[in-house]
Amino acid sequence: MHTFTLLFLGTCACDFSPKLQTEFKDSFDFDARRSSSALLNGKFLIDCGYHCLDSLRIAGVDAGQITDVLITHLHKDHFLVSNVERLAKGRKTPLRLWVRSDAELPHIENVEVRKMDKKQTYDLGEGMTVKGLLANHDETVSPQHFVFEKNGKRFFYGCDGAWFLHETYYALRNTDLSLMVLDCTCGDYEGDYRMGEHNTIPMLRAMLPSLKTWGVIGENTKTYVSHLAPSLHKPHAETVKIMKELDVKVAYDGLSVEIE
Repeated sequence: MHTFTLLFLGTCACDFSPKLQTEFKDSFDFDARRSSSALLNGKFLIDCGYHCLDSLRIAGVDAGQITDVLITHLHKDHFLVSNVERLAKGRKTPLRLWVRSDAELPHIENVEVRKMDKKQTYDLGEGMTVKGLLANHDETVSPQHFVFEKNGKRFFYGCDGAWFLHETYYALRNTDLSLMVLDCTCGDYEGDYRMGEHNTIPMLRAMLPSLKTWGVIGENTKTYVSHLAPSLHKPHAETVKIMKELDVKVAYDGLSVEIE
């Protein structure tokens, strides 16, 4: 049995593709991206924004198996109250919703809100734990990155956030990640004003060697980029070639990644 199985349900930033994916098959359009979300081990949903429920349906996932929703931040393309309500409706046990400790939420029926203090470890069940780390993004929406751990292996999910804040960088030291997903909202150019809260490919070129030096990633780490803005990137195939030089793979909607 795999320690981590990650299904990318959506890999887009907020400027969604004009053509949305209607099925997840080998022949589909890799440039058709839905709002950013991912499903971990079939039960733990990371973000639930505009397209998440459609993405679950397209992927053939039984939404009733999802026990937890972990929110990176409160922008609507990552957290849409109406979709969380639909996901929670009719369950025998409440849906657990994990957010940063200062997040202000409306009441959602049949949802148990779990507030996360930074750098504290929480038990998700089935041998899985999660830790929230501060993200360099709009502070008004309570941003955080996640570090999941199971069987001594660690997975970092960090979409919507640029570089790393000082304390987050130190918290990641020597984690020797098995899997890492990094924000890559912007493409292979310099001078973008978004660099204060979103990564560009030149920023990743600078970051990745330091992450290796710091013991965050190593030779066996599977590294992916997600949260790509189609209007700021070259087509998927060209981006794949660019990122191959950095030993990084480009996520797409429907991609499944497994860690033993």
